[in-house]
Amino acid sequence: MGRLNLIERRVARYQREPPSVRNAAAVIVFATVLVVLGSAALMTLIDGEEYPDLGVALWWALQTVTTVGYGDVAPRQFGGRLVGALVMLEGTAFIAIVTAVITSTFITRATRGNEAMRARGELSDIERIERRLDSLERKLDMLVAAHGTREPDDGPGRASGSREPGR
Repeated sequence: MGRLNLIERRVARYQREPPSVRNAAAVIVFATVLVVLGSAALMTLIDGEEYPDLGVALWWALQTVTTVGYGDVAPRQFGGRLVGALVMLEGTAFIAIVTAVITSTFITRATRGNEAMRARGELSDIERIERRLDSLERKLDMLVAAHGTREPDDGPGRASGSREPGR
């Protein structure tokens, strides 16, 4: 019962945590190992003539799941061929998922890099605008000092006719 609790805890943790490359890789490797071990054990039961011991069955399962398929051992019974087809499909899915995870990682890193560059660019635009506004305000203050009082500003956040203190 202790193992079931461990598996239940891991599944619950996997469902709780946000997906990550590490979690995805762990699930993929775990599923593939289960398929290799399970199919090897099943092949010794179903096609015992071709797979007399677990070592030969493991060799077949490993080369089948990796899509190498040397052909030195192949199932002869219908049940064995059915197991072989399932292992081949899992092996193909394994390769597709690994490729997708790697591609997704590259895309995520590139996207983060582009967003960071864009954020730095936007920040420098804001800084540039603030500098220009500060410069304009200094010039306006000089004009006010040279020609008298400053006109009321009806811009956002200021009441009509109000002036900032000290201006």
